[in-house]
Amino acid sequence: MCGIVGAATRRNVAGILLEGLQRLEYRGYDSAGLSIIDASGQIQRLRRVGKVQALASAWQAAPVDGQLGISHTRWATHGKPTEDNAHPHHSSNDVAVVHNGIIENHEPLRIALVAAGYIFSSDTDTEVIAHLVHQEVASCGDFRLGVVQALAKLKGAYAVAVIHKDYPSSIMAARVGSPLVVGLGIGENYVASDPQALRPVTDRFIFLDEGEMVEVQADGIIFHGTNTATVAQRTVQIDTRIDATDKGTHRHYMTKEIYEQPETVAATLEGRVTAKHVLESAFGVNAGAVFAKTQAIQIVACGSSYYTGLVARYWFEEIAGIPCSVEVASEFRYRQVAVIPGTLLVTISQSGETADTLAALRNATNSNYVASLCLCNVADSSLVRESDLCLLIHAGPEICVASTKAFTAQLADLLMLVIVIAKYHGLDDAAEQKLVTALLSVPAQIHRALALDDAIKVVARQFVDKQHALFLGRGPHYPVAMEGALKLKEISYIHAEGYPSGELKHGPLALVDASMPVVAVAPTDELLDKLKSNLQEVKARGGQLIVFGDSDRFVDEDGTTLVHMPHCDPVIAPIIYTIPMQLLAYHVAVAKGTDVDQPRNLAKSVTVE
Repeated sequence: MCGIVGAATRRNVAGILLEGLQRLEYRGYDSAGLSIIDASGQIQRLRRVGKVQALASAWQAAPVDGQLGISHTRWATHGKPTEDNAHPHHSSNDVAVVHNGIIENHEPLRIALVAAGYIFSSDTDTEVIAHLVHQEVASCGDFRLGVVQALAKLKGAYAVAVIHKDYPSSIMAARVGSPLVVGLGIGENYVASDPQALRPVTDRFIFLDEGEMVEVQADGIIFHGTNTATVAQRTVQIDTRIDATDKGTHRHYMTKEIYEQPETVAATLEGRVTAKHVLESAFGVNAGAVFAKTQAIQIVACGSSYYTGLVARYWFEEIAGIPCSVEVASEFRYRQVAVIPGTLLVTISQSGETADTLAALRNATNSNYVASLCLCNVADSSLVRESDLCLLIHAGPEICVASTKAFTAQLADLLMLVIVIAKYHGLDDAAEQKLVTALLSVPAQIHRALALDDAIKVVARQFVDKQHALFLGRGPHYPVAMEGALKLKEISYIHAEGYPSGELKHGPLALVDASMPVVAVAPTDELLDKLKSNLQEVKARGGQLIVFGDSDRFVDEDGTTLVHMPHCDPVIAPIIYTIPMQLLAYHVAVAKGTDVDQPRNLAKSVTVE
């Protein structure tokens, strides 16, 4: 969740570091800082709580210049968001360290270091790394070896970048369980936790392998690990013309990304779906052999990705006729799992670095799964590299913390997976073509749903002074209701819950009154009459109903606001009905004046527990 930017150059690095941090703001953070080795060979540090702009303003007031430096945006895990706890952390002003992740054994290390005479100035787990590096380098007299020996004492997950004043031309960087990338320049080189940070200065990147360390200097890079490929062989070029940090004409990244969804879904289907079939080869060269043995599905994910899995459970069991279980990764990773023979493990993560989802995958390696398959948006992520099969969702960089376009792309990809596996369980060509036709219609149907934006903006006014909201749905639209509630609480800070409408009488109905907006996801399907009866219970208790539906059996009247949705095939309705949930949350948040793209206390990529 934190962000790392480092650079070794022949020019002043401060501008590179500050711009890089600003380009990582979407990840979520509460403080920022930088350390630079100046012309006199001393490490100068500058840190601020809050936005990167506060750090930039402090630097402008008292510039810290030099040709080598590291910087960081922090999202608090150990210790409150204070300047003392902000990165970089120093040891004796000889060593500076920035770190993403968690050091699980920091307490015994801290005790040992205090006993050795080191003084701690923060509450963080990261400061132990700085003191360990100082101790080991002083002991062995070598920067690289000292860092290696210090890191060998750590338990946990980390991406680190380290500088030492006695070695002013080098940054040592390493990763274990947290992503890190090297950027290649001309007469200068860089390191960062995300390529996005370095896009203004380079389009050439090398992604570090798990457990690998790199020495970054202005005139070259040296890798230390088991990968024997050359720098040229490992270099990946990313098109600099594609800049996800440009909002264009949109006020926020969230609306930009909501409106990108027709193109995003089209991109994720392109080359994978013909007019009649889903191409199983899109899932990997060995996908057919894996799918032929698949008799059950286990989906593991977090947050919005978890809700896409809940929708997919209905599809797998109805269309493919095989059992599907869906679990939150943070729970799944810590319990003993009984695996049904022939189970395919499916992990879902936008970033591919979600700590709990990665841990669930790694813990499942020795279990009796047919194989592991991931749906992910980042090609060089840990989840992609460690899974047997992968389907990239091609949503493009998603900047807003609240997921929108990645969510709908994941749903489209899950439906593709359902169709491919269903072919091994009796789905005939005619049924497949019907499903494919519906799937191919999704981009156009999303366009139609986006046309409701102005109407939804009016509806959003009903929520501005409210403290609570209830979202209801049945069948595959129950997860859509939960996702709608999550979006509203994430960015507007209104407490919201998603419930299956049939559960109203089992508790939630006690909360319903005239001050409680109740949102219903109500497409025309076999459960519509049941849902309509549930909504009558809300109305009878004075509840304020907002119904998203395509049926003429709902009408605008006192106590009921109807948003007329475009009619669509029931199988794709969960994708289409997600769009108004996103727009509703957005307009409520704008009306309330909250930070839409960077909601408080949340981060985009959750790379720690």
